[in-house]
This record gives sequence, structure tokens and C-alpha cells, in this order.
Amino acid sequence: MRLEGIHHITAITGDAPGNVDFYARVLGLRLVKKTVNQDDPTVYHLFYADEKGSPGSDITFFEYPGARRGQAGDGMVHRVVWRVASEEALDFWETRLSAEGIEATGEEGRLTFADPEGLGLELVVAETADEPLIADSPEIPSELALQGFHGVRAYSSQPDRSRSFLEQALGFESRGETAFEARGEQRGSLYQYDATDDPAIPGAGAVHHVAWSSPPDEHEAWRQRVQEAGASPTPVIDRFYFKSIYFREPSGVLFEIATMGPGFTADEPLETLGERLSLPPNYEQLRDQVEPALTPLPNPREAWAAKS
Repeated sequence: MRLEGIHHITAITGDAPGNVDFYARVLGLRLVKKTVNQDDPTVYHLFYADEKGSPGSDITFFEYPGARRGQAGDGMVHRVVWRVASEEALDFWETRLSAEGIEATGEEGRLTFADPEGLGLELVVAETADEPLIADSPEIPSELALQGFHGVRAYSSQPDRSRSFLEQALGFESRGETAFEARGEQRGSLYQYDATDDPAIPGAGAVHHVAWSSPPDEHEAWRQRVQEAGASPTPVIDRFYFKSIYFREPSGVLFEIATMGPGFTADEPLETLGERLSLPPNYEQLRDQVEPALTPLPNPREAWAAKS
């Protein structure tokens, strides 16, 4: 069995409207699902991805309005890394981010910056045979757009304690002393450690967990393998759009293994993904209570249509 790279990455925001503006308008991702946190249906769970909502491109956010700023530390992912196609793309993004008042640091082959709440982000020029996962944006030429995840960087005070678990239980391959790759038949993603002893503080701008992709028919086998390796996975949880198990790897980072399907078109057509509040069937009866309590959100695609 091989995990098909990153499925999605979930973080926390204290400002859903600002979050939509940054990830959908500035970064050009598609808001593919506007739903609620299934463990707390009073708050949004927003999903941004490529045009099809593909695993490998999906960054998601729980909104806790007014949440204090978090701090990445030991046992937490601190940077999300996307692929782009060229140095020309990096130049484009440096200019675009600067116009938005976002400071970015460039070096050969990469550009680092942070979102408005401090979440670390990076773009890298990556040579790969993986399919580019691109969202349509009238402001961003497709050849310059984000192409899906390249990987994540996590903090750990003792990364060596995770090596055997990552390699033997999860099938990651070593890419140096502190870097690993999860690669399946279709895609791959990097997982890399940076050293710190600073404590992690959850909050806005902090990553909650990173999810890895599994074919649906291998999900139970992954749970058994993780359990036999000494972790404590949750039971399989049906998230409607995919099924999930959660556990912490030895360095403390919260992992999820999520199935590659049924996907975001399970309850709305591809053409209108993310345009209305989607509630899983067991939450639909709460719509009249939940929807009025949620923050109204902008729709960048409506604004683009109005200009055209």
C-alpha cells in the first residue's frame, strides 16, 4: 500500500470573509465547498482547491470568529508548500503579493510568505510528472497558477523519533535526514521537519492537521497498520465527502488518512461547487438554525462575472 501524497491540509481562521478573499481571490483557488465543522456545526468549514476539488490541492479552514493568533511550534505543521511551473511564475506571484501588501522573500526556485493571519506559505518550482491541479481565475494565467501541494514543513524537537513510524508504518521514503516523501501511483508529497523547542499554540493562522490520501478500499488496512505501529487511530469517521481516521505521529503532528472519494460533487454539481452552504445529510435538518448564525461570505467569482 502507498499513500497518494497529501489529501488536504486543515488550518484555523478567525476571519472567514478575509480568508475567502485571500485564498480565492488573491491566490486564485476555487472555493469548492462551503460547509460546517462536523464536530461543531456552529462554525464554517471552508475548502479551497483546484477547479475539480481534487485531493492534493485542497486547503481547508475551520472558522472561529475572532480567534486569537496561534503560534506554530513543536508538533505542528508550520508551512504549506505549493508547486508552480517556473521562475516566471514566482516573479508573477512576488509582484501580485506585493500589490496586496504582502511581503514575500524570494530565492532561486522558491518564494516564502504568510497569509494575513500568519500561516506560513511557500511556492516552489518543482519538476514532477504529477498532474498540475489548477483552479481557473481571470486574474491568474493558468501557466502561472498554483499547481497543488508540494508538501508541508513541520516543527519537531526530536524528529528522529518519527523516522521508523513514517517509513515502516506509513511507507514514506527518506529524502535526507529530516525529509520524507509519500508517493503513490498518481501523486507524491514531501513531509519535512525543522527544529524547534517552542511550544505550539493553536489559533488563527495555525495548521490543525495534515491529511494523506488513501484509496477507499485500503482505508481499513491503513487503520490497522497505524494501530499495530503503536499509534492510536480513531475509528473510521464518515465525513460524507470522504472517510477519515486521525492519529498523532511520534513527533506530535496530527495526521489524518482520508479516502480519495466520493468527493465534493456528492451533493452538488461540479459547475456550482461552493456557491451555497452544503450540509451533510445528518445536518440538513439544522439548516434553518445554522445558516443564519454564520458570517456572510464574499463570492469572488460573482465579482469577476460582474466585471466581464
